[in-house]
Parts: sequence; C-alpha cells; structure tokens
Amino acid sequence: MPEQKTLARARADKRAGKSASTQAGEFVREEIERVRAGKHGVRSTKQAIAIGLSEARRAGVDLKAPAKSKASEATRKKAKQDSAAAGKNPSKTEGKKRATDSASTARRSRAATAALKRESTAGASGAALSKQAKSAAARRPAASRSAAAKKAAQTKGAAGRSAAAKKAAKTRAARATHGHR
Repeated sequence: MPEQKTLARARADKRAGKSASTQAGEFVREEIERVRAGKHGVRSTKQAIAIGLSEARRAGVDLKAPAKSKASEATRKKAKQDSAAAGKNPSKTEGKKRATDSASTARRSRAATAALKRESTAGASGAALSKQAKSAAARRPAASRSAAAKKAAQTKGAAGRSAAAKKAAKTRAARATHGHR
C-alpha cells in the first residue's frame, strides 16, 4: 500500500499536467526507498521498478499496459489487472466472497512478502540503478534520447540551465584533477 505522501506527490504531478510515467515514478521511488530501508529485498532493479509500476496502476495512475513487442503476455495481463483494480472497493465487489478465497489470498500475500524478505537489497543500490538506467537508455534510439534531452533543457528554464552548466563545469574540473576520464 503506497504512503499518503507518495499519493499526494503523484496527484500533484497529475495536476501539474505531467505524464503518467512521471506520476508512476513517485511510486517507483517509494519502492526503491522501501528496499533501501530493508523492509524487503528484490532480485533485481527491474523487479523493484515493476512493483512500483504495479502500485501506481492500482492507485489509479493511467499507465497503459506495455506493447505486445515489449513485454510477455503475463506482464501485460498483470498490468491490465492492476489498472482494473484501481478505484475498486474490495468490500463491494460482486456479492460475497467465499471464506476460502480470502484465506488463500492472505496466505499467498504472506508467502510473497516472506519471499521478498529473503531477497537482497543490492537491487536498489546506486550502482544497480545507474546500470539499469544506462541499459534502458541504450535500448532507445539516439533521436529519442536527443528529443528527451532537448525537452528537459527547455522545461528547465534559463536559471536552471545556467545552474546545470555551472555544476557540469565544476564536475568536469573535479574529475580532471582526480584523474577520471
């Protein structure tokens, strides 16, 4: 269950007219923080991202299921289930549930949580996130990356661009003195 502050940040992003993926980013960030805090682990950075996206869909973020060419049928089905679960009140769904349903659901939930607790927290490390971001970017065409960079520079504003340029120059200078490439 996402924290109230995460839901509030996602709602603020929506009001500001930001994209669904930006809104979902709040949930992914929260999931990464949960792993870092040791609440549970993950097998990989991708798993932490997938959990965050699932939470986002269930919270009502209008994220589309991935395209057929991009993900397995099971992943697409799960995404559709999560989107369908958004805004549903469990107490009002199709009459009464059988007792065995809720018992097996609770048992499955506990098993999933126990399995996650046994996993490592390395998937949420800075190095793992950096590696994931770089490999994700590498899968996109150069034109797409360039367009994203141009849009980011545009939305930053003059003061933001100036600050970023100063920071970049400072970083380059620091790396030059410490023998980095």
